[in-house]
Amino acid sequence: MSSSGHLVLVQKIFGIEDESILLLDTMLHVGTLIAVIGVFWKDIVAMVKRPFSKLPMYIVVATIPTVIIALLLKDYVATAFSTASTLGFGFIITGLILMLVEMGESGHKDIESMKLKDAIIIGTAQGIAIFPAISRSGMTIAGALSQKLDRKFAARFSFLMSIPAILGSIVFQMDDLVRAVQTPGFVGPMIAGTIAATLSGFFAINSMLKVLTKGNLKGFAYYVIALGGFVLVDQFFLHIIF
Repeated sequence: MSSSGHLVLVQKIFGIEDESILLLDTMLHVGTLIAVIGVFWKDIVAMVKRPFSKLPMYIVVATIPTVIIALLLKDYVATAFSTASTLGFGFIITGLILMLVEMGESGHKDIESMKLKDAIIIGTAQGIAIFPAISRSGMTIAGALSQKLDRKFAARFSFLMSIPAILGSIVFQMDDLVRAVQTPGFVGPMIAGTIAATLSGFFAINSMLKVLTKGNLKGFAYYVIALGGFVLVDQFFLHIIF
């Protein structure tokens, strides 16, 4: 969970000082986008054929608060990526929210019984996840579960929501992308990272669907809380990585 948080952590572990880390994170999400399209292509085709049906319209609604939050907090997010100051807190926030929603009762709402309010809440959760270490999929699935959506549909809606979010981030960083392509030595790692993200994305999406259907997210929660605790201890006391 939270590829952005793990990317920043790896950057710090290996002492990589690169201002393009936010752009690289976006390109890794492009790999995830390819995986989402590969897994949910039937849903995507159906939405293209019926663009004004409830599912695509609610995905658009959910994207609006994400865009607003991203525009308002752009500078703060860039600072968070470059300094990693919020990294430990981000992991812990993700874990605690996942634990909280798993303590509640499961819902059974599908797209037919989903309300406009549900889409707005899920989109707001996605907006909060623009900070590193706050998992986009974790937050959106948690938001969906909090509104009593069916567990499998919650994952499906979450991943389909990532499509406009990722496309928007690419457009948002288009100038940086053009400059990066012209930078020697950047294109290779960018392509390799995108391919790796695509392959791991297929595995992660299918695994998440199985976990949500047959299990729960507490395992992920324990992991990110422990990781966040380690990051905070190192940031404030050990200073091995930070």
